[in-house]
Amino acid sequence: MAFTVSEASKRKHSKKEWHKFWLGLAFSSPFIIGFLGLTVFPFIESFYYSLTDYDLFNSPNWVGFQNYLDIFHDDAFYKSIINTMFMAFIGTPVSLIISLLIALLLNMKVKGVSIYRAIYYLPSVIPVVASSILWMWVFNPQYGIIDTFLRAVHLPDPSWFLDPNFTKPALIIMGLWGTGGGALIYLAALQGIPKELYEAASIDGATMWHRFRFITLAALSPITLFQLIMGLIGSFQIFTESFILAGNSAQGGPDQSMLFYAVNLYQEAFVNLHMGYASALAWILFVIVMLITLIIFKTSLRWVYYGGE
Repeated sequence: MAFTVSEASKRKHSKKEWHKFWLGLAFSSPFIIGFLGLTVFPFIESFYYSLTDYDLFNSPNWVGFQNYLDIFHDDAFYKSIINTMFMAFIGTPVSLIISLLIALLLNMKVKGVSIYRAIYYLPSVIPVVASSILWMWVFNPQYGIIDTFLRAVHLPDPSWFLDPNFTKPALIIMGLWGTGGGALIYLAALQGIPKELYEAASIDGATMWHRFRFITLAALSPITLFQLIMGLIGSFQIFTESFILAGNSAQGGPDQSMLFYAVNLYQEAFVNLHMGYASALAWILFVIVMLITLIIFKTSLRWVYYGGE
């Protein structure tokens, strides 16, 4: 038996759908307005400023791609890239390895393990400014804890933040103090690995190393991918530690060894008032991070394993 819906019923149904649509739009409007006004508009505006000579006090003067050409003739740009790459490709892997080792320790069945987990995680919630001031005292070459201990055991005591050869290693050590957040993510993933996999591997004669390599690391590979990408992005945005430890007037500390990309961008924008040039630096950073992320995603097909595979 054929059934046809009347035009009145169609209009009523259509009116109800439109009512739901506008209601949903009204509830999501705060996010939409914030996203357009605080993300999309500044994103587009910064690209426009990157094509101008702008100093906040005068109207932007169109210069085309001259700012981008000037970047590649700027020694500070290359210095900041080298410093930032050091932190990204040396500091990030070290941080991942330490986070995994801590997670493996915290995954052991020992008495009071919840207390240990809280202790390891606690430093990651301390503000960066406070922790930077703390580590400035720890690494003090005269009365700092580390150098005092090194002198006590008759080992060389570096000047750390006063020596350009040790500033970045000191920053990496600082970063390791806050690896509790990454360790917590690894710990959650470790507890989700089925115990049957380890039991089956043990029955087949797999050694502890083989179980760790082919079960633990494989199961954790999606988490490693996530933490690797987030760690690299965070490394390209290092600012507060250098700003506190080196000081704005120091232009990146001794021999500009702490002149990271974000610090250089800040100095160009808010110290030298080269807003157009700083906007071009920001877009170069965006392209670099995007390319590195795409490369990691492409190569991840070889070493990241998911549960359904």
